[in-house]
Amino acid sequence: MEIPRYPQSRPILLEDKPLLDQLFRELQPRISELTFANLYLFRVVHDYRLTLVRDAVVALGRGWDGSSYFLLPFSGDSGAAARELVESGLTLYGADRPFLERHFPEREGLQVVADRDNFDYLHVREEMAQLSGKNYHKKKNRVNYFMVRHCFDVERYEERHLDGSLALLGEWQRVRLAMGPSSLEGEVAGAAEALRLHRELGLSGVVVLVKGEVKGFALGEQLNQSTSVCHFEKADLFMEGLYQLLDREYCRLLFTDCEFVNREQDLGELSLRQAKLSYHPVELVEKFRVSRGQGSARARN
Repeated sequence: MEIPRYPQSRPILLEDKPLLDQLFRELQPRISELTFANLYLFRVVHDYRLTLVRDAVVALGRGWDGSSYFLLPFSGDSGAAARELVESGLTLYGADRPFLERHFPEREGLQVVADRDNFDYLHVREEMAQLSGKNYHKKKNRVNYFMVRHCFDVERYEERHLDGSLALLGEWQRVRLAMGPSSLEGEVAGAAEALRLHRELGLSGVVVLVKGEVKGFALGEQLNQSTSVCHFEKADLFMEGLYQLLDREYCRLLFTDCEFVNREQDLGELSLRQAKLSYHPVELVEKFRVSRGQGSARARN
């Protein structure tokens, strides 16, 4: 499919998967946003669109607040493309430190802001799979608590689990909304589409069944040669130890050739941040926003 040149753009299509997969294999990204499945599943929420800047394929998007941004370019002279878009007034979202140091060594006239709420949590997969050692003593106890109280099975996600997983997702949304105001529509819609299109999108997953009923699922894919990324984890919120079991089984059964698992960001939610930190990430993958400084903008207006 033809990609128009900036300032023109077009929506991301399922037919773009082979092209973007190839670009990401060459890029070997570290941030969780840079997979075809992530872009496709959140194409509506973030209004993702493809464009060409010089020789670089770029995804344009919109934040939760409606502000415009672009992701790290996928190909070509990514630094030149990024600098051109920043100079035009757009914000670069998701720049990691190596990209900054290589392509924006001079920061005069720029605003460079660390986006802590969107740092990715990177974990050693084997540690998550084994939960061994004193750091994971509490996690292992919770898994054991669940295991002695429930008759359960763990299986790889397949089409036969779709209806049960969608039912669980709907119940998870209902409970979360009952806990207080929350904007979950985009996340739930993305998870539902991921369940339906997991084969087309190249996603793998696990499900936890209690007495034959789906009570938890996790879906992810390979991010780079050494890392998988878990896009969705949903489970019955009233079953203590189930989330810990689900995390363990995802890491134990899937992407076993990967050294690390990226568990994405916490979006600034305190409880989610505490839960992710409790798994002792080996690294927080930094992400930065880069935009034209106010003084630079005034000089050009």
